[in-house]
Amino acid sequence: MQIWPGRPYPLGATYDGSGTNFALFSGVAERVELCLISADGTEERVDLREVDGFVWHGFLPSVQPGQRYGFRVHGPYDPTQGHRCDPSKLLLDPYAKAVTGQIDGDPSLYSYQFGNPDERNTDDSASHTMHSVVVNPYFDWGHDRPPQHEYHESVIYEAHVKGLTKLHPAVPEELRGTYAGLAHPAIIEHLTNLGVTAIELMPVHQFVNDPHLVEKGLSNYWGYNTIGFFAPHNSYAAYGTDGQQVQEFKSMVKALHEANIEVILDVVYNHTAEGNHMGPTLGFRGIDNASYYRLVDEDQRHYFDTTGTGNSLLMRSPHVLQMIMDSLRYWVQDMHVDGFRFDLAATLARQFHEVDRLSAFFDIVQQDPTISQVKLIAEPWDLGDGGYQVGGFPPLWSEWNGKYRDSMRDFWRGEPSTLGEFASRLSGSSDLYEHTGRRPIASVNFVIAHDGFTLNDLVSYNEKHNEANGEGGNDGESHNRSWNSGVEGPTDDPEVLALRARQRKNFLATLLLSQGVPMIAHGDELGRTQQGNNNVYCQDSELAWVNWDLDEGNTDLLAFTQRIVALRRKHPVLRRRRFFAGAPEHGGESDLKDIAWLNPSGEHMSDEDWSAGLARSVSVFLNGDAIVEPDGRGQEIHDDSFLLLFNANPESVDFTLPPAEYGPRWTALEDTDTAIAAGDVLDAGSTVTITGRSLVLLTRPPVTTAPSASGTGAVAEQVSEAAQAVQAASTTGTKPARSRKKPAAR
Repeated sequence: MQIWPGRPYPLGATYDGSGTNFALFSGVAERVELCLISADGTEERVDLREVDGFVWHGFLPSVQPGQRYGFRVHGPYDPTQGHRCDPSKLLLDPYAKAVTGQIDGDPSLYSYQFGNPDERNTDDSASHTMHSVVVNPYFDWGHDRPPQHEYHESVIYEAHVKGLTKLHPAVPEELRGTYAGLAHPAIIEHLTNLGVTAIELMPVHQFVNDPHLVEKGLSNYWGYNTIGFFAPHNSYAAYGTDGQQVQEFKSMVKALHEANIEVILDVVYNHTAEGNHMGPTLGFRGIDNASYYRLVDEDQRHYFDTTGTGNSLLMRSPHVLQMIMDSLRYWVQDMHVDGFRFDLAATLARQFHEVDRLSAFFDIVQQDPTISQVKLIAEPWDLGDGGYQVGGFPPLWSEWNGKYRDSMRDFWRGEPSTLGEFASRLSGSSDLYEHTGRRPIASVNFVIAHDGFTLNDLVSYNEKHNEANGEGGNDGESHNRSWNSGVEGPTDDPEVLALRARQRKNFLATLLLSQGVPMIAHGDELGRTQQGNNNVYCQDSELAWVNWDLDEGNTDLLAFTQRIVALRRKHPVLRRRRFFAGAPEHGGESDLKDIAWLNPSGEHMSDEDWSAGLARSVSVFLNGDAIVEPDGRGQEIHDDSFLLLFNANPESVDFTLPPAEYGPRWTALEDTDTAIAAGDVLDAGSTVTITGRSLVLLTRPPVTTAPSASGTGAVAEQVSEAAQAVQAASTTGTKPARSRKKPAAR
């Protein structure tokens, strides 16, 4: 086998049209063998003799795309010092662009004997592990351009590649559950009709299907168990796993971009699939354990774990940081994705023990000219001390707002003393983000995500029903803030079914009418159920897949969701770039009377109204004439104004509309019940009865004269008497955008 010196960078296997360069970092290796694997499993070993800066490298002119390979690293095996090199284990390339196969749980994957952990196991793992694959990097992207939706215009759709497509009747059976299936016109049509701007894919980095789950007839369905940070997961490929998955993934991205939909990846850089000290040796552990993993200082046989998975990557290691940044850049530059959601992102901030939002990871992201320009979303917590960090990430980042989720669930299920918190979350959570110079887009609002109940189950179950997971009901969150609407699980009771239908619409409408960035979980617009299972991480079955066979109620829910998304897209006042101007430190007043909170009597909310423990009804006026943000041409935006009436009481409540200063007449747009028909016109000061646990959305046209095309873009001076009256009426008693209440404890 002819081998040339090659180059130490880029790491991994790089095909340049004439051959392949291989480069592997290991600071402790004494010898590195590149292992080329044929289709029948035959292995040819080549020593990489060139070493620069702890990178072992060589160029093989005979190696072409599709070649399977791995590494064997010779070096110290001394777990007490954190070293676990083991040349009997065929190791994955941390930079592999494609991976074929899966592990099978054979004892040879482990460097110790099952019956005696202190005894070495030197059985060869080659035929029981996964293999890296050399890929062809060339792809015809044509005229592909990222959609680049403004963040405040975004509507994110969290989805699972397999779960979304597996049961769709219009997708050919051989494409269901794959990247090609996600790119199918039927799926894209659903996404475009729904109106989402971005699809956030649950993990598509190559992950390990845990043998202990497979033995029980289950699998790692969610995929939060990464082993390859550069490789698209191979089981989602329809056309092959010897590199074909890369081309298929790119084709999927290209098709979604053509439909003006961004692709955001849920990425898991906090840990790997190798687990704790009793886990298998698949790659990182056998290459340079102490450089990749955070070890316990007092006993380096053990791993410091803030993820609940057995290990945590060492975020102060320059080689770990380089790998993460190289991975992020690869997915943006080569795979054309548009952003990332970082799983358990608080772990990424643990440069040492404490969570530090200015750690090295955030510093290098901030200065990177590529990664700093895409959408970055943090899951702002982990399982370690001080790990709940909602509101604590740097200005470049958006966050999953767990407090939004909790507040909305509590409000609509009727918990007492939740009105102030509800108002803060509805208006953008400025109490969490404004003090660090951030804007409403910092808050990714959600009621439902993959982890927990579906929307349908949130209003149908009080308790989790996870028996199918085989863990005795001990898995999954027990405090769900759910309410079954009177009956646990399926029922034929028409009153319960009607209430559940209202509640589903209440949550979706509230989510989409809140300031910030809304995220919908796949299938919630279709009434998807998991039969009360709130932790389907191991359920690769119809229990977790989206059901596209809709009854009348779910068809109505889909149409309702489409209308609310379209309404949000049409009206800037529902997706403001900046927070509302009123704030407690400003005396509750501002030059722009952009928002007003009113009680059911149509009067401004008083402190007593907000503090009343049983207060569950409020209306909010959103002044479309008070938007002072420029459009794409630099002109002022003037929008319709809206009046939102929320009634979380179990009984009907009479709402008096505000006086004519706010608008002489209001037109009904949406109602989660049937109290008001769309198109009904209501006069100022009139009374409307709002059904228990429902909401109504009213609108009126703008009254401000917009500036001409030749204007300076300043706020128009020609304001009608009605607009002036609105401003005057709002100066007294207006509830600020932020609640004076302290945030509720989780």
